[in-house]
Amino acid sequence: METTMGFLAPFIIISAIFILSVLLPGRWVNGYITKPGSTEKMRYRLNGLPVLFVVVLIWFLLGYFDVLAYDWLYIYRWQGVAGAFILGAIFSLEIVVQNPPPVRKSIFADIFFGRLENPQLWGGRVDVKMMLYLIGAVMLELNVLSFAAHHYMLYGAMASPGIYMASALITYFVVEYLIFEEVHLYTYDLFAERVGFKLGWGCIIFYPYFYSISLWATVNLPDPNTPTWLLGIYVLIFFSGWGLARGANMQKYFFKKYPGRTFLGIEPKTITDGKNTLLVSGFWGTSRHINYLGEILMASGIILCTGYPSLIWPWLYPLYYVALLFTRQSDDDKRCELKYGELWKSYKEKVPYRIIPYIY
Repeated sequence: METTMGFLAPFIIISAIFILSVLLPGRWVNGYITKPGSTEKMRYRLNGLPVLFVVVLIWFLLGYFDVLAYDWLYIYRWQGVAGAFILGAIFSLEIVVQNPPPVRKSIFADIFFGRLENPQLWGGRVDVKMMLYLIGAVMLELNVLSFAAHHYMLYGAMASPGIYMASALITYFVVEYLIFEEVHLYTYDLFAERVGFKLGWGCIIFYPYFYSISLWATVNLPDPNTPTWLLGIYVLIFFSGWGLARGANMQKYFFKKYPGRTFLGIEPKTITDGKNTLLVSGFWGTSRHINYLGEILMASGIILCTGYPSLIWPWLYPLYYVALLFTRQSDDDKRCELKYGELWKSYKEKVPYRIIPYIY
């Protein structure tokens, strides 16, 4: 029975997230994307933070009243992975097969990248892309809390401060994303990707389970006695990355929403061809994708905090970012070159570095 419930846990949790997202109050905002064939901006209803709060409260109450152990999701993590894998695959196939294909060469490309660009339900009350990211974020946080609880139950007063710090940093990553949920509407994922296996399966299983791989590999291990000063350096690495990623995304968001305004005292210097305008100052004057460097540094800081830098498995998380973001940077360059033409060539002359300033 417990094994079966572990398998069904992702379906139950995702259903609860969906229902709470529909029922809880939310704020309506205009996004960056325009509706096909018009100049009207797409509308989104956002309430990710209240949904996260209610789900975590339910998790806490279930543990407090001994309905489920606080580390239940850890104990049945492999059953949860199996259930999420199947659910993610079914969702991805369903949303692809039930919709007409765009101009593509392969059904496999359709399945992986998707066919629909911006599917919404009930006039935008539920945006499928934003719902998928919310599902991934909330499930990730539940895994993190359950894994940290398991470490405490195992070691008690002898538990590793680094495990708690890594858990706190991932929690910060989740909460901070939901605080700035509107900013995500102006990022590559929302306006450039379709909904298929990559996004659907990715948010249902890859995001909540792989992003917690640092804890998977270390919560059963004893305290490595990482010096406090070294733990502080690892936290600094994380927040240095956060500053680059969040700062770059916020600067772009402010520029698109409030052209001409300064951001953190940074004047919005631009180049233009009379039709399109590109930022060449602040974060976007250091490299063309400084936010990608920030994401990699954040992941590295989390891994280092766990205190076992010689283990290979936790490093798959930042290495995944390297593989994903360096490839995305190349694809984005091609897309921008087609969109902006000579303006993009001028931008590359002014900002020659792709991701890492003065190196790459």
